[in-house]
Amino acid sequence: MLELTILGFLYERPLHGYELKERIQGLSGHVRPVSDGALYPAITRLVKNGLVDSRTEPGSAAAPRRTLSLTAAGRAELLSRLRSPKDVEITDGQRWFTLLAFLGLLPDPADQAAVLRRRQAFLLAPASFFYDEGTPVRAEQEPDPFRRGMLRIARATGTEEKAWLAETLAELDLKAAGASGTA
Repeated sequence: MLELTILGFLYERPLHGYELKERIQGLSGHVRPVSDGALYPAITRLVKNGLVDSRTEPGSAAAPRRTLSLTAAGRAELLSRLRSPKDVEITDGQRWFTLLAFLGLLPDPADQAAVLRRRQAFLLAPASFFYDEGTPVRAEQEPDPFRRGMLRIARATGTEEKAWLAETLAELDLKAAGASGTA
């Protein structure tokens, strides 16, 4: 996900390494802080693979700074990753939020809708944090107040996300129909 995040922020505009790190921290730092030991090797891999360009510029009052920008291949890679995310990027909450942060970069509403439909299908499948003989445990069945709290919070969040998905999919379907001339 770190590489997707780097590509996503660089799609918006070129950034210095420190600026990039700040943006990544803002998106997910409270949950999964990014260290220099993870960020800079990821940038190096992206540069080596021709997805990111790195150039050194003189600093205004300090040492020279590296400016990172997305290459044409990097833009294509980002759009490909957004169009066809891995299953874990659909099912894991933090990874989903990272994907969602950049999903608007896909130019085709039908592609955006296809990703949202995968998330919707995941959320509509019966699931729980806890199971009793293979059956998902509902909040009302859970005697432990803390587990019951987990289940109630997850249900409330899931209910709101399902409503948002339905609304957004309806909007995207209208846009896609308009773009194809069938509206």
